[in-house]
Amino acid sequence: MLGIGSEEWRGTRRATEQIVNEVAQGLRTLEDGTAWFSLLSPAERKAVLQEVAGYAMQAHLTAADGSAGVARSGVKPTANASVMIRMDPPRYGFATLPAEEHINAFRVLVSAFSAADTRRRQTYCKGGCGHSWHNLPTPGEQR
Repeated sequence: MLGIGSEEWRGTRRATEQIVNEVAQGLRTLEDGTAWFSLLSPAERKAVLQEVAGYAMQAHLTAADGSAGVARSGVKPTANASVMIRMDPPRYGFATLPAEEHINAFRVLVSAFSAADTRRRQTYCKGGCGHSWHNLPTPGEQR
């Protein structure tokens, strides 16, 4: 996949799931998540953007979630990623953006996913759910 060995991708995918959900739930800052993302190879960045776009789709991201995400992301509203996420329906081709736009795309996508996932946790998963990613330990807790 995208020039990444299968073992390497599995590790990146697990890290992606953990880090993105920690950012979405306020257990990790967006800056920390962005710092992790910026250390990835270009192929890994594309793969992560595709993975996070999948999370956003599963959370049924809306244009309103996209707008909230852009506001949280610190990215200009006129940036390609900002425009894409606020479309109705949102566009998810972030991995196809030029490499120099991937950091902004990650910030926008994770921030919009955070808005959508928060909304879903407060509605569909209110009172508890079986989604492991909605039951992450707080910093300092052990699983």
